[in-house]
Amino acid sequence: MNYINLTPHAIVLNDGRVFEPSGTIARVSSTHTAFDGDVCTVEFGEVTGLPESSEGTLYIVSALVASAAKRHDVVSPATGHPEAKRNEKGQIISVPGFVRA
Repeated sequence: MNYINLTPHAIVLNDGRVFEPSGTIARVSSTHTAFDGDVCTVEFGEVTGLPESSEGTLYIVSALVASAAKRHDVVSPATGHPEAKRNEKGQIISVPGFVRA
C-alpha cells in the first residue's frame, strides 16, 4: 500500500514507520456565524488539497478532513486509540495505525 501524508506533520506509527509530509496539505473550508455571547456555530464545506483516488494509495489527513471527505481511501491517525503513545507532557508521539471516518 502507498501512503501519502497530506498533513503538515510527520506521522509516526508505534512500529517505527514514519510518514513524512508530502508538501501538500488537505484542508476543509469553514464558515462561522456571528457570536451569540461567547458561542458561534461552524459549518464545514469543501475539501481542498485532496487528490483524486488512485488504486493502491491511502491519503493521510486530519480527522476533520477525513470526516468531510467521506472517501474510503482517506484515513487519519488513530490518536484516540488506547495504544497511542504519549510523552511526559501528554502529547501523542506515535499511533498504532489509522482510522477511516
